[in-house]
Order: sequence, then C-alpha cells, then structure tokens
Amino acid sequence: MRRRAAVAAAAGVVGAAAAAGPLLDRYAARVEARMNPVTPGPWPAPSERALALHAALRIADLHADSLLFGRDLLRRSSVGHVDVPRMQAGNLALEVFSMPTKTPKHMNYEHNTDETDDVIALALAKRWPRATWRSLTARALHFAARAERFAARSDGALRIIRTRGDLAAFLAERAERPSLTAAVLSIEGAHALDDDPANVDVVFDAGVRMISPTHFFDTAFGGSAHGMEQGGLTAKGREMISRMEARGMVLDLAHASAATIDDALSMATRPVVASHTGVKGVCDNSRNLSDEHLTGIAATGGVVGIGFWDVATGGREPEWIARSVGYAVERIGPEHVGLGSDWDGAVEVPFDAANLAILTDQLLRVGLDEASIRLVMGENALRVLAEALPA
Repeated sequence: MRRRAAVAAAAGVVGAAAAAGPLLDRYAARVEARMNPVTPGPWPAPSERALALHAALRIADLHADSLLFGRDLLRRSSVGHVDVPRMQAGNLALEVFSMPTKTPKHMNYEHNTDETDDVIALALAKRWPRATWRSLTARALHFAARAERFAARSDGALRIIRTRGDLAAFLAERAERPSLTAAVLSIEGAHALDDDPANVDVVFDAGVRMISPTHFFDTAFGGSAHGMEQGGLTAKGREMISRMEARGMVLDLAHASAATIDDALSMATRPVVASHTGVKGVCDNSRNLSDEHLTGIAATGGVVGIGFWDVATGGREPEWIARSVGYAVERIGPEHVGLGSDWDGAVEVPFDAANLAILTDQLLRVGLDEASIRLVMGENALRVLAEALPA
C-alpha cells in the first residue's frame, strides 16, 4: 500500500517536474555538491618521484557512484569527484561505475529497513523513465543505458568493458593513447534485481559485470552490515552467486554482513572483491573488514578496495588512506589490495579523480615500494577483471 501511494504521488507530480526541468537540474547539482564534497587541503604536493611513478601506472578504481546524480560525465565539472576529463587528468584508466538503485531515508551505518526509498526523488527530479518508479531493475537498466550513451558520444575516449577481450584491447590501445578511459558497470545491492535471481541475466545483457548482495539494508539475497537482521546468504542469494559465476560476473562483498561474507566465501569458486571498504585494524566499525575477512577474500584470489572517506579510513587526510592500504598489504600482501574510492557516493574525500597523484605520493611516504604501489593502484583490479570477466 505504501509503495502504491508513493507511485501515485509520483505520477501526480511528473508533469510539474518536466515543466520545471532546468530548475530541478540546478537543485540536483546543489544537492550533489553538498553530498560529495572534497575536503579542503592543502595537502603536501606530490614529489617529483611520485609524479613520475604516477604517470607510469595503470590505475583502476573499484567503486564510484557517478552515474547516480545525472551529470554529463563527458564534461569536466566542479561538482562531485569523477568525470572523464578528470579521469584523464589523474591518469585513471578504468573506473567501476556502480548503480545504487535504492537507499533508505535517514541512512546510517548501524540499522536500516527497506521501507523507504530516497532515490525516487532523484528519479523524479531528473525525469527518469516511468518504469523506474516501480522497478529497481528498470533503474539499473536506466543507468546502464546512460553509460552506453556516454561511451557512444565520447568519440572513443570512454569504453565500456564487458569481456576479457574488451579489457585486453583497451589496455593495448591505451598504451599508445594514454587519454583513453574505460568503465565497468556494477550494481550496488541486489535489491536491484527486484528479488528475482533470474534478473542476473537481464542486467548481464545490459553490460553489468559486478553485483553486491546488499547495500544499506537486508535484501532477499542476504544480510547487510547495516540492516536490521544482518543474517547470511539466503537461497536466492546462493542462486544469484551461482548465476553470476556462470556468466562471468564479479561478486562484490562491500556492505555485506559478516554472515553474508562468510557464506559467500564458503561457496565462491572465483575471485571476489570488497569494492570499497576499510579495515578494522585501522578503523574499527561495522562498515570495515576484519583481518579474517581480509584473509578470506585474498584466498579467493580477490582484491580489497580501500575507500577514501573517513568512516573507512579513520581520518579525512590522504595519509589515512595510505595507512589503511599499508595495513592491508601487511596482512594479505600487495597482490590483494586495491583502490575503492566510493567517489560520488555521498562521502567527503580528500581529492578527486584529477588529483590521484596525491595518493601515489602518500603511499611512497608510508614506505610502500614501487612494485607494490603498481599493484595497489590498478594492476590487482585489472588482474581480477581479466580472470573473472566472460571470454
């Protein structure tokens, strides 16, 4: 009843929303600017050594929510954290663009229900298709279509990676043309499947190559670290993972409850990731991974993406990101640690995509050698994708 009432209300205001389009666009931009700030520095300028190393890296980040707010990602913006021009300026080769299809009102890190939907307001403000009012799968397909349109308009500057062959061809061409960028599409929270594991095939056909069982609330597929029950995988969750592995999709355990992580690791036969997280050994909270779970993810051949915001790392300065990376490297080795910025994910971060050299410098400052930095900054994520994507 509550959902039907919400849809009816949406239908009643859609005409007004269309008429007020430019005003709503400006409002959405102000909301994003408030939700996705960059912490003012100044931070130490990267050393010459760091700049030279950074220019030689193949950098990949495992999580950004930049498709959500409706910006034109082919134009450099002063709002948010990621767009193609800033990827080019920061030597960011590949970004995993995630699709958060539903978030609860008054979202918090401890306990959330699935009864409310903050994303519907954005759907109305940005005049999303009518199907997205009722269907979360339709929202995921809407995001995927937007990414496809960006790629089509980019004159080759942005590629959507679907297969191992796509990735290999992109990296070979980028060696000659460093301005090229690529995207892998991901879904944040399997509620986007409208509670049906068969929709794995639907979103796969739309280009999605990574899915997490949960986001900020428990789903029909498993428990969230921020849900009410925080249980493990359900029968639907196990079916979802089996379907994902059969199609060549990456399982993402970010936001999953401890029980869901345990269950997923017990059945995974391919590398898994935690796309954007922190480590309890540096910042102990319900959002971050224990040493046991770090070890479990590494044992699959997977990668832990270290986030850039304070709840993940413990502080707002770039050095906290480097500390968390260093801790994870000590526990599971440099081969299993990567970047998981959570750019444009309603978080405050110390730098945007254009200024990634700040992190390379900080990793040198905490004592990582250049070979380890190459792995962390991108080679590990590229390896997992090359192993896990469909042939």
